[in-house]
Amino acid sequence: MNKKQILKKLRNDEDYYGEFGNQFLSNSHVGKLLKDPLRAFEPSKPSPAFLVGGYFHTCILEPDKLEKYKIVKSTTRNTKAYKDVAGGELCLLQHEVDQIELMRTKLYDNDICRDLIINNGEKAWKEYEVPMITELFGNKWKGKADIVNHEEKLIIDLKTTADIEKFQWSASKYNYDSQAYIYSKLFGYEFLFIVIDKNTHQIGMFDCSPQFYERGEDKVRKASEAYDLFYKTKDFDPKQYFISKTL
Repeated sequence: MNKKQILKKLRNDEDYYGEFGNQFLSNSHVGKLLKDPLRAFEPSKPSPAFLVGGYFHTCILEPDKLEKYKIVKSTTRNTKAYKDVAGGELCLLQHEVDQIELMRTKLYDNDICRDLIINNGEKAWKEYEVPMITELFGNKWKGKADIVNHEEKLIIDLKTTADIEKFQWSASKYNYDSQAYIYSKLFGYEFLFIVIDKNTHQIGMFDCSPQFYERGEDKVRKASEAYDLFYKTKDFDPKQYFISKTL
């Protein structure tokens, strides 16, 4: 299978996140490989935060796919009304959907955000949910960009935050630095975060400094080393592994 065929297959979320996509490392593996390598490939459990985040991205980038989400008119996930409709499935609450739609409106009301995100005119300068693959530190990596803006030569990632004043701290904690490094290598463009505060609806645009990319590169290098040791080294016994540091 050549690169073009692989990328076409990775456009499908089931393949990207499923068995086919598991032949590649991604930014979601970085934190796990750094903290708990043996559990790096355990599937993440569905969570309300992940579901809400997915709806936020779909609402803005692929609104034609919103039908796949089940929405329940309930205030919490503990009510009988929710459980009766959900039937054991994780569903969105109506107030979560309302909040996301309001955030989308706030982003679209901002002229610069709208121009960066939405295609205007005859030529489609922006692509959405674009997969790409490359090799970094001897391993195969994948990524799927929210927005590839060819006009501005930017990879744009949409984020929500509970406190936009603390986003720079969140960027380190949640490995957005390694994401920016990986995607800059995947696509060859600079990386830009468009962030909206879930409470105040304040919008922030965060570009990436050379130091931010360097911190991300360091994480990716160390994650690759952990992957090589735990998953590619013959006769390696993880029970004999320990961390050695001087305090």
